[in-house]
Amino acid sequence: MRTGADYKESLRDGRDVWLMGEGAVADVTTHASTSAMVDEYVAWYDRHFDADWQEVLLTPSDGNGHRHPLALTPPKTSEDLMRLGKAISAVHFETGGNMTHTPGYGALIALGMLNVLKGLNNSSEEIEAAEAYFEDLTESGRFLTFAGGGPLIGARLREAESDRVALRLVSETAEGVVVTGKIQMHTSTPFAEDLLITSRDELPPGSGRHLWIIVPVNSRGIRVVSRRPVAKHDNPFLSPLSSRFDELDSMVWMEDVFVPRSRVFTGEPSNRNRRHSLISWLLWHHSYGWLAKAELTLGLGLALAEVMGLKENPPTIEQLMELTVNVQTTRTCMTAAELDPETTESGYALPNQLHVAAAGINTLRVRQRMAEILRGLPGSSLVNAPADTDFADPRMAAELEDAFGGGGYTAMQRAALLQLAWDQVSSGLDGREAVFELHASGGLEAWRRRLASWFERYNELANGVRGFVQVDMPTMDLTSLQGIQGPPRRMPQSTPRL
Repeated sequence: MRTGADYKESLRDGRDVWLMGEGAVADVTTHASTSAMVDEYVAWYDRHFDADWQEVLLTPSDGNGHRHPLALTPPKTSEDLMRLGKAISAVHFETGGNMTHTPGYGALIALGMLNVLKGLNNSSEEIEAAEAYFEDLTESGRFLTFAGGGPLIGARLREAESDRVALRLVSETAEGVVVTGKIQMHTSTPFAEDLLITSRDELPPGSGRHLWIIVPVNSRGIRVVSRRPVAKHDNPFLSPLSSRFDELDSMVWMEDVFVPRSRVFTGEPSNRNRRHSLISWLLWHHSYGWLAKAELTLGLGLALAEVMGLKENPPTIEQLMELTVNVQTTRTCMTAAELDPETTESGYALPNQLHVAAAGINTLRVRQRMAEILRGLPGSSLVNAPADTDFADPRMAAELEDAFGGGGYTAMQRAALLQLAWDQVSSGLDGREAVFELHASGGLEAWRRRLASWFERYNELANGVRGFVQVDMPTMDLTSLQGIQGPPRRMPQSTPRL
């Protein structure tokens, strides 16, 4: 396992990054809009060498004193899942759920890929290549992220249907493939080292083959095009979260990019909604991130109730109880997922997908309500809270202390907590996260469809009713409910010629 300094040095590798609104980024480790996020990834690596974190983040000793990062250790039992879940949850809480993609998340991507390839009975050469990549990843801690390979709006509007694709296979030899194209939004690519791209389109067209490729982010012919940074104040006191956790969702543009054969795999359509899929472990990881965000909201609500003198106020107590129930419901689902795991084709323990879906549905369902509670709980002080720089003027500092101090807390302490609450539920960072999850995970409707398609007791429950009915009834078959598809995503068509 490498250090944060090793990871940081690896980012100085000649990658081509374009930041919307700011232009080319020569070095993500020093650029004003990217360096803070690099520091957070550095901290992720370095926690594994911190004695205070090692009991949470490392496996038990193997008898020879060797311990391995849990995030890079594939789970084989329910106990492994619970231990890994605790580690993921602890790290997520340190970031308030704002750092979705970590190197540990990358290991779960690689594990999901290996599991699918084995389930598809791919060639021994492909399986061995996937296993070798996974082993290298879990030993080195190399940072992998993932893109579903969907086309951008320009491609979707092309006149010929055959041209409405994200990627084109330029050439293929025994050594590898060459691809060209532009793929849509995914997260953290400016900070990752490798990118797994799963194609939604057949490559080549009509072949029935869906290629999955892994490419280094600094490959020749790749440009990472990232969205504009979230709006934030230059003063971190006023943007305590936004100034640290801007992952930068990106597009990737590829021009004649060569991918060696050992990084080319035959997968399946990236939008297939199988129960055991590439994203199965990722959904679990996502839900822990959302739970951490909800727990930070609850924590802020509790702290504000104390600091604002509201903990005895009956309406505030009701709101805090509502926040608590929402958080605990999700955590209970996550615990159930680990205590009642599934076993995958590759023999690893997978959190029960029904319980994970229930966790995701609950979190998405209550998200806006929890944010509204936190926005309203401290009153108008949330809007008018001062900055730390306002206290530099002695006269202003005295007036602010009179306006915001008292009850055992200084004006500065109260202002710091209010600014954190604002950044949590009223900032550009919060808006970005809500929009990204709507599109990247499909939102609440997609999670409901996942649960509906994975639920296996339709017939059992429907036919169980017959024992309560006073007449004979035929056996009922409700399995069609598992195949119900949600409404298709909007796919704009080209404008017909007149």
